[in-house]
Amino acid sequence: MTEQMPPGWENQVPPGPYGQPGYPPFGQQGAGQPGYGQPGAGQPGYGQPGYGQPGYPPYGQPGGGQPGAGQPGAGQPGYGHPGYPPYGQPGYGHPGGWTSAPAPGGIPLRPLGLGDILNGAVTSARRNPAATFGLAAIVMTIYGVVSAIFQSIERSQAARINSTEQALHNGQTLSQQQVDNLLGSVFGVILPAAAVTIVLSLVLTSALTGMLSAVIGRGVLGRRVGLGEAWRAGRVGAVIGTSLLLLLIGICVPLPVVVVVVVLALLHLTPVAVLIGVLGGVATVVFELFLLVRLSLTLPALVLERISPASAIKRSFELSRGSGWRLFGILLLTEVIVGIASLVLSIPFTVVGSLFGGAVSPFGVSANASAAAVIIVAIGGIVASTVTAPLSAGVFVLLYADLRIRREGLDLALRTAAQSDSLTGEEFDSAWRPPASGQSAAW
Repeated sequence: MTEQMPPGWENQVPPGPYGQPGYPPFGQQGAGQPGYGQPGAGQPGYGQPGYGQPGYPPYGQPGGGQPGAGQPGAGQPGYGHPGYPPYGQPGYGHPGGWTSAPAPGGIPLRPLGLGDILNGAVTSARRNPAATFGLAAIVMTIYGVVSAIFQSIERSQAARINSTEQALHNGQTLSQQQVDNLLGSVFGVILPAAAVTIVLSLVLTSALTGMLSAVIGRGVLGRRVGLGEAWRAGRVGAVIGTSLLLLLIGICVPLPVVVVVVVLALLHLTPVAVLIGVLGGVATVVFELFLLVRLSLTLPALVLERISPASAIKRSFELSRGSGWRLFGILLLTEVIVGIASLVLSIPFTVVGSLFGGAVSPFGVSANASAAAVIIVAIGGIVASTVTAPLSAGVFVLLYADLRIRREGLDLALRTAAQSDSLTGEEFDSAWRPPASGQSAAW
């Protein structure tokens, strides 16, 4: 049998690429796949030079895409970003590739997953123990000593209050002297001591967070710092002021609900006041959690970018936009891990403290606990906080770095900075400086 060419096909021009002259429009005869063994539209025939054959570039290499479609082929320069290699090949998205990202400080300079963040927090603390665990030990010891002193004062006053309450239960009438002593104990000793303890905790915790942010931020680049440099780079004054501002914001959130409920109660609209109180309370809790997540990157931005408190708050909102649930999940998991670790570390001290008398638990001591029990429990709290504080601060810093890597290509700047053996303070600050307004992100 001989091949017969249909009449009128002798002078036909072979079809060109889709959209070119000579290629039938889509949907018309000839626009389908070519016959088996015939050269087709963009595909070679069986046995013709094609994929894997000499003269035809491999799939995914430059020239392997379909020409004429208006876009460069997958794998050609320009796919995704100029000069980037094909998707799935080493180097896609960032020079060197995600799997081969440098890690000068034990933390890969690429977008971080949950495991990278948790492991990185441990690694950064372990690589520079003097400026992480040592710094935490100093700060938490100061807080533990002062807190133990105030707890002893509160316990002595609580014993006096308990005796007064016992007299009331027995039906005795309090003398004016006993009433004055009761009011003096509550408003003159217990409440001021509690306020001082809360403020001291906020100040010391904020200062520690700021210094640890500076230490861990430099540790990402493999640089170790001493306590003096951590103090200077931690911007302690600005961090404390920003923490107080954040606390004020948190206090102001429920104020409208409280005012409305009080006004309704004074107007004897009790059912409405209860309804507003319940609904407003739930809404306030949700909004407080929203603010907690969106403002969680404020202190790392303040310390590492060297910006003002107001700019740091705005920066945290910008970076966390669209990542709220991810931040919430990671922060919640971190708090659970830190809480369990603190509880485990405190249990031995709690057991020993209970042997010295009084009701003692990892969450506090009773009013009748002995001084020795209070001291032992305070030591347990110092040990637990010393271990967990650097880990918690590391998670916040690495979350901040991860979002900047994903949104602004910070890893490219950090890789460049990591190549310098003698990195000065100004060079380090410039590596963390945010991109100029209008500058496009890396990817």
